[in-house]
This record gives sequence, structure tokens and C-alpha cells, in this order.
Amino acid sequence: MRVYVPLSLPRLAQAYRAGELGPAPLTAFAVTPALREWYLSDDIEELEYAALNRAGLASLRMLAGEPDAARRRVVVAVDVADRIAVADPDLGLDPASLGEVSVREAVPLARAAAVHVDADDAQADVAAAADALGAADHGDDDAQFVVDGAEDHELLWFATQEIPNLIGQGD
Repeated sequence: MRVYVPLSLPRLAQAYRAGELGPAPLTAFAVTPALREWYLSDDIEELEYAALNRAGLASLRMLAGEPDAARRRVVVAVDVADRIAVADPDLGLDPASLGEVSVREAVPLARAAAVHVDADDAQADVAAAADALGAADHGDDDAQFVVDGAEDHELLWFATQEIPNLIGQGD
């Protein structure tokens, strides 16, 4: 199963040093039955893109709690055994947790398929969105508009070999 693990750049650096995404359990996003029902598509690429975007929002939430982190969302796409990525059936169609799974084991970073990160030019919108999350969660439509502005930026695809450059440890 392909899962999308939300991180920040400091957390990606930590995973790189440790050689794994962990410790378990990890919150990730995947194509779950609830996500399929919500998105109403049978196209696996569209569904995976929806799961990636859900992870991007979770990364934004991490950034809201990490004021010193670069204002760039980070998502690691990794393939795991189905048995270790479990969706909570009690969450059902809760909009806040669509596609959410719990990865019950640490995952070697070598199993990552790709890393998705905001471009540098997204940082101002991502910073504004991280600041507006609390108000958006409480129903402020203007704040939600700001949060949606970060989602207008596509997460860029990077090969795992590019992680050192992303975290500032490249040559």
C-alpha cells in the first residue's frame, strides 16, 4: 500500500539521519474506503493525489506547531505492507480524517518512493496558511480562504536521492 507521511523539513532531516520514518505509530494518508467514498472516483491516480493533498494539509498542521521550521510542506510517499497501515473504521467519513491511516511500524527511509515538497515560492502562502489554521478550524471563512491558498501550490516531486539537498546536507 502506498502511504503519504506528512513531515516538515526538520522532521525529514531527522528521518534521514535515523534512516527511517518513525517511531511508530505514524499518522499517514492513503486510499482508504472512506476516501474512495468521499472522492467518488475509481481512478487510482486521482485517489492517490487526494491522499497526497490530505497529507499536505497534515504537514501544514505540523508547521503551525513548528514556528522555526521552513514554511514548506513535506510529504514522503512510501510503500508499506497492508497489515501495518490501518484505517480507524470509527472515523468513518469525518472530513478531518479522510484517508488517515496509522502506520504501526517504523519504515526504513530506503522504502520511500518519493518526497513531495513545496517550491520556495510557496513559502509566503504556506506561512500565512499555517498562521490561519486555528481561525479556519473555528469557521472563519477568510482564514479558510488563506489555508486554501497554500493548497493552490502543487507539491513538487523529488527523488529520495535528493533528500540531502532538501535538508541542506547536500554537496
